[in-house]
Amino acid sequence: MSLERNHDVDGVDAEVLFRDLVKEHWTRLHRFIIKNIGNHDDAEDLTQQAFSEAVRSFERFRGESELSTWLYGIAMNLVRNHLSRAPSRRYEFTDDSELEFTPSQELDPEAQAEQAQQLSALAEALEELPPRMREVLLMVAVDELSYEDAAVLLTVPVGTVRSRLSRARTALRAQLEGRGVELDFLK
Repeated sequence: MSLERNHDVDGVDAEVLFRDLVKEHWTRLHRFIIKNIGNHDDAEDLTQQAFSEAVRSFERFRGESELSTWLYGIAMNLVRNHLSRAPSRRYEFTDDSELEFTPSQELDPEAQAEQAQQLSALAEALEELPPRMREVLLMVAVDELSYEDAAVLLTVPVGTVRSRLSRARTALRAQLEGRGVELDFLK
């Protein structure tokens, strides 16, 4: 997400910031809050409040961590405050109707089997890549390092990182297709 630090939190830019934060982080942040407090309605309120707090205090964001890490820190503080005001809320028992609003994070058995096969094929295909290609692919795709950070760690030019990554993705895609596996992130 490329949010700049010079947003005018009193004007229209605050609305843009709020919209961008919600668009990118709502689902995961909402799930995180539900997991910690267990109540769908309260989680909705706290999620909204977390985004509002983030916009209000955005000028204090120093960029020393990822924006998402900072946002989750705000959410965690709100969760702690919420639970400390009424500890009994954490253990609120409800009927099965609450599950209606909370999507299951578990895969059905068929999807679990398919995922296990895909992961196995992916692990085998990764092992078959040359070490330099595998290393850069894991740094950028899994560890989410920027090309520049990967280049620094590998002590190679950024162009080398880009070319190794491109070749690694092409080789991995070909190996997986040869195994009859198609993964969306390689398209």
